Amino acid sequence: MVTEVKKVLYTAEASTTGGRDGHARSSDGVLDLDVRVPESMGGKGGGTNPEQLFAAGYAACFQSALSVVGRRQKVDTADSTVTAKVSIGTIDGGAYGLAVELEVAIPGVDAGTAQELAEAAHQVCPYSNATRGNIEVKLSVAS
Repeated sequence: MVTEVKKVLYTAEASTTGGRDGHARSSDGVLDLDVRVPESMGGKGGGTNPEQLFAAGYAACFQSALSVVGRRQKVDTADSTVTAKVSIGTIDGGAYGLAVELEVAIPGVDAGTAQELAEAAHQVCPYSNATRGNIEVKLSVAS
């Protein structure tokens, strides 16, 4: 099933040259950085990589979704933290795939409520909706 966007609220635009050993820049110039293959994958390192960018975007988006569901359920999530771990590896057919682990911490909120909020945020978050059914996403709540 394809998720159809009913009303566009914002469109981000970025261009890269050189792929994983290149440069990325957003159309407004706010994002302007070198992209490098990590040393652990045989590269030189010294720059960010697509997995780090995806992890930062997913974590930020998920934390915002957590704030939305927290407000709806009248639970304070202001001090929450979302950590996203994005892994790249091989999949069948000689291709590459991603896997994500999301760890949610909500200080002052009991574990059961935190789990409910995290699961609700997973239904609201655009990154979760984009990846659902396509890649493995593990969701955990820090105690």
